[in-house]
Amino acid sequence: MKSKGNAMRKVGIAAAVCISLVMLFFPTGRAVLALGGLIWGGVHVYRGVKTKERKTLGAGLVALAVGIALAGTVPATPATPQPPSALSFARSAADAPQPEKPASQPALTPFIHSTRGGLALAALEQLDVKGRAPKTGYSRAAFGEKWADEDHNGCDTRNDILKRDLTQPQFKPGTRNCVVISGDFSNPYTGKTEHFERGTTASAVSIDHVVALSDAWQKGAQQLPASVRTALANDPLNLLAVDSDSNSEKSDGDAATWLPRNKAFRCEYVATQIAVKHKYHLWVTAAEKTAMATVLSGCTQQTLPVDNTLPAPSLDTPQTLPPPQPSPAETNHSSTESPAAPAPQSLQETSPAPTPKPKPQQTPTPAPTKQAYYPNCKAAWDAGAAPIHAGEPGYSRKLDHNGDGVACEKRPRS
Repeated sequence: MKSKGNAMRKVGIAAAVCISLVMLFFPTGRAVLALGGLIWGGVHVYRGVKTKERKTLGAGLVALAVGIALAGTVPATPATPQPPSALSFARSAADAPQPEKPASQPALTPFIHSTRGGLALAALEQLDVKGRAPKTGYSRAAFGEKWADEDHNGCDTRNDILKRDLTQPQFKPGTRNCVVISGDFSNPYTGKTEHFERGTTASAVSIDHVVALSDAWQKGAQQLPASVRTALANDPLNLLAVDSDSNSEKSDGDAATWLPRNKAFRCEYVATQIAVKHKYHLWVTAAEKTAMATVLSGCTQQTLPVDNTLPAPSLDTPQTLPPPQPSPAETNHSSTESPAAPAPQSLQETSPAPTPKPKPQQTPTPAPTKQAYYPNCKAAWDAGAAPIHAGEPGYSRKLDHNGDGVACEKRPRS
């Protein structure tokens, strides 16, 4: 039994030595061995001094020396780097020399031309930071008619953006350059050149909302008036022609969950999101703000895109109409009842005779307008008259379903 116990002890010692040798190759292992050596050595030094056993004291001193030596080989744990805050980037941008701005540049105010080249980092600091609201109640219809003609130029918003982003766009004849049929464009999300062909590759090209409508709904848009939400959905500042794959991949993600694959465009992309959210009083989440600041840390002088669109409508400011102009009859009546004031003496001496009053001109009677009547939009399209703008023959409010001044904008299905 004694020989068996000795054999087991030898096996245990051999295993401990092997494990210790393996642990020497890892910093954590060396740290454990150093701690164990210091503890074991301290205990045996204490025993050796107390019992006056030289072997125990010597073994303890050797263990202490080995523990101290191993502790010296353990690298210091580096401090975990903290992500730079958006405020630090904004301060560094503020300390840097700023380009001179014209004195007449307006401040960033919602519902006006809010982006005039200010620094994106500074504008980011002005956005409210809140949590994401529930998606309850969201639908595309909450942002008005899809691709509505908000600028009333007779073209829908999708074709307006295609016309803007495509190089040398080709138009369908007879549509007043309102239906784009082909063209090339530089895809900002991928950096590649894409081709658009109506009816062939149209499904591969999408008009993306830079700030997704669902994201906007959860960050303040549900509190906006319906007219302002419609303006947001059709604002060219918030729209880009891109490939459909990137648009689907992005979905309703914000800067914290999705960024374009084209890294050269990320600064401009984030700056556009900040501009749109600033213009329409939308907020950002803490993670979204951190992601935006991280992108802009590599381009601290990135400015907001210039907003050349009309301001979003504000229901707080009533519209004022110009005063009505008096008719010629009223002008003649008032001129006969109210004599002209006498001229100064110096003018009477130099003027030989008063100028006679001009006779009122007869207003020509306008030629009769050609009348036309279409019972429905199919008849208007069959007659080649659609779309019909307000004031043109055949226009009626019955055919103008959305009341935007353009009737029968789309050919009805047979």
